[in-house]
Amino acid sequence: MWYNESMTKVEKLEREIATLSDKELNEFRRWYAEFDAAAWDRQIEADVESGALDQLAEEALADHRAGRSRPR
Repeated sequence: MWYNESMTKVEKLEREIATLSDKELNEFRRWYAEFDAAAWDRQIEADVESGALDQLAEEALADHRAGRSRPR
C-alpha cells in the first residue's frame, strides 16, 4: 500500500484497516476491544490513585445521605 509521507499514523491505520478481510476485521475488533478495555482500566486506576474522582464520590455520597438516591 502506498502512503503519503504527510499522512498521520491514524490515517495510515485507517487505510490499512479498510483493506482487512472480514475475518481479519473480526480479529482486529476483538483485539481492539480488549486493548481499549485495558486502557480504560489503567485510566480509571490512575484517576483513583491521583484523587481525581474524590470530589465526584463525595458529591454522590452527600446526595445519598440527603436521600437523593434510590435502589436500582
